[in-house]
Amino acid sequence: MSTSLATSPNPSPWSSPNLRQALTSFTIATRGKGLVEFTGQVERWLSEQPVRTGLLTLFIRHTSASLTIQENADPDVIADLNDWFGRLVKENDPHFRHTLEGPDDMAAHIRAALTNVQLAIPVVNGSLALGTWQGIYVFEHRRAPHRRTVVAHLLGED
Repeated sequence: MSTSLATSPNPSPWSSPNLRQALTSFTIATRGKGLVEFTGQVERWLSEQPVRTGLLTLFIRHTSASLTIQENADPDVIADLNDWFGRLVKENDPHFRHTLEGPDDMAAHIRAALTNVQLAIPVVNGSLALGTWQGIYVFEHRRAPHRRTVVAHLLGED
């Protein structure tokens, strides 16, 4: 997906002649179950955009992975999240009907349903308005490595 910029075609009392949009996608390689931070990729792309104030929406195009904003300072947070979700939704549940893609697939769908497939992050002074210890993560819920696509849509003013 290519990045594009456009001025809003429909001015209204709520819009500005400086309203801009940008669209791109990120491909995130996972190593199997776990969280993969990609904050740096998002920040690099955002730094190339003219938007100074706005809203960034991220959307993952998969049903067995999700997105989260989580602490990126202490790796124990990530380990504890992985462990907790593993205990919460067990694989190989004999009540699962959807098993064609393996014993971890339905559990992955449930974990994704319990988390987020989209995030909205304010952009202030051209930067993500994340907290000091916050990072953006793909939360892989399958055992095997995957390449996950996250679509980013930026809307704001320069």
